[in-house]
Amino acid sequence: MLTNYLKIAWRNLTRNKSFSAINILGLGLGIACSLFIYLWVQDERSYDTFLPDSDQLYKIIIHNKDKSGSIAGSMDATPGRLAEALKQEIPEVTQASTVVWDYKQLVTIGQKIGKENGRYAGPDFFTLFGFPLLQGNPRSVLSAPNNIVISQKMAQAYFGRENPVGKTIRIDDKRDCMVTGVAANVPGNSSIKFDFVLPIANCFIDNPWMVAGFDHYGPPTYVRLRADASLAGVNAKIQDFLHHKDPTVKDKAMVLQPYREMYLYSKFTKGIADGGRIEYVRLFSIVALFIVLIACVNFMNLATARSVKRAKEVGVRKVVGAVKSLLFGQFMAEAILTTLLSVIVALILVLALMPVFNTLTEKSLSIPFANPQFIVTILGFTLLTGFIAGSYPALVLSSMSPITVLKGSLKFKPGASLLRRGLVIFQFTLSIALIVCTAIVFRQMKYIQTKNLGLDRENVIYVPLEGTLSSKYEAFKQETMQAGFVQHMTRASTMPTNIGMATDGISWPGKAADDKTGLWQLEASYDFTKTMKIPLVAGRDFSPAFGTDSANILINEAAAKVMNLKNPVGQPITYNGRKGTIIGLMKDFHIHSLHDKIAPLMVNFQSASSFGLAIVKTQPGKTKEVLTSLEQSWKKLNPKYPFDYRFADEEFNRQYHSETLVSELANVFAFLAIFISCLGLFGLATFTAEQRTKEIGVRKVLGASIAGIVTLLSRDFLKPVVIAIVLATPLAWYAMSQWLLGFAYKIDMEWWVFALAGMLAVVIAILTVSFQSIKAALTNPVKSLRSE
Repeated sequence: MLTNYLKIAWRNLTRNKSFSAINILGLGLGIACSLFIYLWVQDERSYDTFLPDSDQLYKIIIHNKDKSGSIAGSMDATPGRLAEALKQEIPEVTQASTVVWDYKQLVTIGQKIGKENGRYAGPDFFTLFGFPLLQGNPRSVLSAPNNIVISQKMAQAYFGRENPVGKTIRIDDKRDCMVTGVAANVPGNSSIKFDFVLPIANCFIDNPWMVAGFDHYGPPTYVRLRADASLAGVNAKIQDFLHHKDPTVKDKAMVLQPYREMYLYSKFTKGIADGGRIEYVRLFSIVALFIVLIACVNFMNLATARSVKRAKEVGVRKVVGAVKSLLFGQFMAEAILTTLLSVIVALILVLALMPVFNTLTEKSLSIPFANPQFIVTILGFTLLTGFIAGSYPALVLSSMSPITVLKGSLKFKPGASLLRRGLVIFQFTLSIALIVCTAIVFRQMKYIQTKNLGLDRENVIYVPLEGTLSSKYEAFKQETMQAGFVQHMTRASTMPTNIGMATDGISWPGKAADDKTGLWQLEASYDFTKTMKIPLVAGRDFSPAFGTDSANILINEAAAKVMNLKNPVGQPITYNGRKGTIIGLMKDFHIHSLHDKIAPLMVNFQSASSFGLAIVKTQPGKTKEVLTSLEQSWKKLNPKYPFDYRFADEEFNRQYHSETLVSELANVFAFLAIFISCLGLFGLATFTAEQRTKEIGVRKVLGASIAGIVTLLSRDFLKPVVIAIVLATPLAWYAMSQWLLGFAYKIDMEWWVFALAGMLAVVIAILTVSFQSIKAALTNPVKSLRSE
């Protein structure tokens, strides 16, 4: 019986090649799109699950409280001394480690020189996380300050087949380290990645502020709890831990975040982890479901449109004894066969387009054919989709009355017509909503890229002050300026649009002794405001003419507000025990992404050894000449390091990588949704035209023009589209208003965006149905009116 079903199904597919191709392509595109999203979502959800006993791993989160005691914000910055204190005082904590952010460092091994991503971590790092070691004891590989653990990839690149353990590696041309272990390559779905790991003691030596006290916050800290430990119990113990260690810390509450959730849930609202990449996982999962539903609806419409052609076949088969259940099984077999062919087309499309998708998402995804779970999922998906897509056409066709069909008077009930139009409305509602969402995402990204940040990032180059370049900065600046292509040059501890350091160790007139109001902090040099074109409301910038500037600071308007200083310039301050003065008030500029409001900032002057990068403002159109000059000066003053630089614009745009990905994928999904929906509308046009063949013939005989008939048919098709516009508008408005809530600075959703999307849908619908309408209008009435 099943073989017979499949044979008949195959004959029907090959007999109507163009119809079958459209049906298979539409469903195949929908499945391919959903499969891409499925692979991406699975990869996102797999982060950090590979670690042994990862459910016992946690990250320390510190909540900042306002004056009323409510949680005003959350951060993962922690005191450097926290890890050891937790191990000593909290029995449930078995291992703990502070882990410094990874960054590229110069690596020298004999004659081989390169840059690799390195981290500093506590002695418990490898026992805490369980990263497997190919060589070395995880409990002791980071026990001494001069130890280093390298990855398998790094060992092969620098040592080949030679055993690296016991060999010496020079880091940043200032510290010789001995290899004590080789770690297996870290999987791509790990939040923590590294090429090598150094003992954190070295980092604390270079950055003593990290361990100055429990009110200084730096890199994140991670802990492992006993298997029998209660998360709620540990959270209760550590909530006021910082206050216990330092009574002056009164506005901080400490909790544990499960390590497995860290990657997806990176944003907190009133102390609850409820945002981050999980928002995009949910968004794309919904989009995948919608696109599959649109494709299934398209299948239903096309199959129903062909029901007139199959009506007599059904009538004859019923007359010769076919029962409804057998006919239903036959048509379901055709639907499942079509779905299976669509899945094959989808897999071919995914294989062909996977490199493009991986480039877009910066991942290394592949179809896991060797995974039995994936095969079962695909087969189950095929059967389910085939059943959903084929159920309605199968019921319609198998329920036809043989007498009515064979008499040539096939009529569909009004309810069936309403259902088909309802399906088209459903398709276009989702498609129009996607168009609106795509347009608003595009406009928000355009707004981000063009918004005045309060500083100038055009023609600005960041040059990291590595090696000896930091101590030779003045010579580097002098040589660069002499080339004649640079307007201004300064140095800073980090990029001004992505400041990550904060302090509450500053006092000013009127600040209470227990007030822990914090300011974001940037270290900068002479010409800082001039280089970045930051307007000064009052006062001046740092100047070599004032020897006391080493203790003075600049603040922005937001800082003046939280400090409650109406005329801040000239006011005395004390920072880290040093007395100074506020010498300048800067206009507010964005120091973080546009997701956040402009935060209070202080800029203090520090010695050259403290700075991380030089900021070079070039003359317009002279970027190439400036880069050549910078490279020449670099090689002369810092020959052991390869020349490195970054453009300010590119670094700023990198902050919105997730939003850019959403924008690009939304464009693709919206196009596919509209394309598939148009196939469904084409099916409805075909069905309607075939149902009204004789009516059209009569109208032509009575003198109706081709234009009049086309208008008559097209008008009926536009009604579902107009209804879809009405339904899609509030749906898209709500979805985008929720998305825009994540931005402190955002566009207004103007009415014309919704109107334009509606007009676009109408134009696309007219173009889709016009072919079938014109074809029906041009049909010779003699052919349509003659009897059998």
